[in-house]
Amino acid sequence: MPKVLEDILNNFFVYIYTNDHVPAHVHVFKGRKNDANQREIKINIGNELEPPSLVSANPKIKSKDLVAALRLVADNQEMLLNK
Repeated sequence: MPKVLEDILNNFFVYIYTNDHVPAHVHVFKGRKNDANQREIKINIGNELEPPSLVSANPKIKSKDLVAALRLVADNQEMLLNK
């Protein structure tokens, strides 16, 4: 699962699993891999006609972090689709 994007300011790390299923989506982690408080957000990337959308999120994720993760994916949608 290669890391394709990171947002150090918000402590987000974005991964795309190789050989994963459709629709195209990313796994956004709040916190580093070995951090006991790491939380995952799964986001469909969308396409040129459809914005990114939330699939699932750890229940301990704050609303502001959900919004920031969706914005991060939206701002990088084209690059993520190419990956």
